[in-house]
Amino acid sequence: MASLLFYDKPVALNKTAHKNKKIRPEANSFGFASNTNSVILAGVEFTEAAKEYPVVFAQSGESIVPVALLGLRNEENLFINSSGGWAARYIPAFIRRYPFVLANSEDPATRMVCIDESYAGFNNKEGEPLFVDGEPSKVLRHALDFLEEYQRQYMRTEKFVDRLRDNDLLTTLNAKIHMVDGQEFTLTGLLAVDEKRLLQLSDEQALELFKSGELAWVYCHLMSLGNISSLVNRMAKNAVADKAVPAVQGKKAGELLAIKKAAVKEAAIKEAAIKKAAIMKAAAKKANPKKEAAERPVPEKSVIGEPVRPQARKKRK
Repeated sequence: MASLLFYDKPVALNKTAHKNKKIRPEANSFGFASNTNSVILAGVEFTEAAKEYPVVFAQSGESIVPVALLGLRNEENLFINSSGGWAARYIPAFIRRYPFVLANSEDPATRMVCIDESYAGFNNKEGEPLFVDGEPSKVLRHALDFLEEYQRQYMRTEKFVDRLRDNDLLTTLNAKIHMVDGQEFTLTGLLAVDEKRLLQLSDEQALELFKSGELAWVYCHLMSLGNISSLVNRMAKNAVADKAVPAVQGKKAGELLAIKKAAVKEAAIKEAAIKKAAIMKAAAKKANPKKEAAERPVPEKSVIGEPVRPQARKKRK
């Protein structure tokens, strides 16, 4: 998986060449990642990412990297909605750093800060300047801080993956996907931690994982595997939506407007009826409180779940 996955025209930022350039945030602008079915994760992201994505490991050249699965097929991202927004609460840092990225330079000890020239918000007129008096602006400094922290966390993650590999904890993950429409396909080329091998670690090895904080990452990864079924559900919903779109688009604008007005009117009538019933009930209660209390139904269950039996009234002497 290349670090410049969806950067069409990455160029190194230069205070002379880009002195007049500005950056304008683009709302709902995640379309650049629409053909990306997985992105690299830093270990520190596992806690949040595991709540919404399957977190697995994949071979990237000679390296193994943790990734968040965004789709189950090539060039498929199930988390981009129709307006280009991100359809999940947590957005991986790999996505959030766009359009900026660190790239290798001729000097192995240094990295270049690059920007994707094809980004729609990279322009000469609107937005925040990238340079002020030849120095990085506040916006650019913030981006640099984010990139540097991302790089630090990624280096820590590399050591974590090395520890998993050195302890022979990674195993092949093959998952067979069954779709509602009868389609079947298999996920291959992915790795996961073998929990049985994990439990067989020596006390010294387990303590090392625990003290580093990485044992929590391992269990977040294992729990996240259940999200594969969530991706299947997303695929099914998208397939239904895709079939419904032509039918909706086929309706005339006037018909759609009429349907919308009728729905709004019906909702207003129901709301008015509910309010009227509530007012009448309150008035009746105020006029005859004893009758209202007598007609109140006896609850079937008490607070602790035992049946409530009405007590017999004693006869007055």
